[in-house]
Amino acid sequence: MSRLRFATAREVFEAFPTARDDIQAAPDDEAPLAFARRLSESPTPEDAISFCAYLLPRREAVWWACQCLRRLLPHPGSEEEAALSAAEAWVREPEEGRRRAALALGMQGDRRSAATWAVLAAAWSGGSMTDGGHPVPAPPHLTAKAARAAVLTALARVGARERASRLKACLEGGLQLLSDEPAGRA
Repeated sequence: MSRLRFATAREVFEAFPTARDDIQAAPDDEAPLAFARRLSESPTPEDAISFCAYLLPRREAVWWACQCLRRLLPHPGSEEEAALSAAEAWVREPEEGRRRAALALGMQGDRRSAATWAVLAAAWSGGSMTDGGHPVPAPPHLTAKAARAAVLTALARVGARERASRLKACLEGGLQLLSDEPAGRA
């Protein structure tokens, strides 16, 4: 079953006005998957990663970011592994306790680490952004922003020769999550 929630790229930008801060390309009435693929061939292919982060539902965006990081950073350090594992645990069982555990790790994590952004994507998927006291609801766009930051931060660590192919692989992984077709079928 398709997880695609939008009929056009413009609808994504209307649902998430902050996407305009992260994506240089102007929205149009093109189908979202075609728009994302066109962005990947543009002078700023990072726009495709950003658009994909907004296009995916929250849980899928977190899973996508984690899977990209697993491919881009095959040997994470112990803190990165803990953050990725917490984000993946939330994806498997999106319970409040797991989200709060992700929040605790993310708030203590190094913001230069792609894995910190992945666990923050899970942490900011709903509920409160604070750990007690007065609750501060997480704005709907924060999961996309954090997933985007995770993938782009990891891509920044990839050598120039491999960057384009790795970026494209990450994008295709995200678009596959939205597709009706099972993996391996065209």
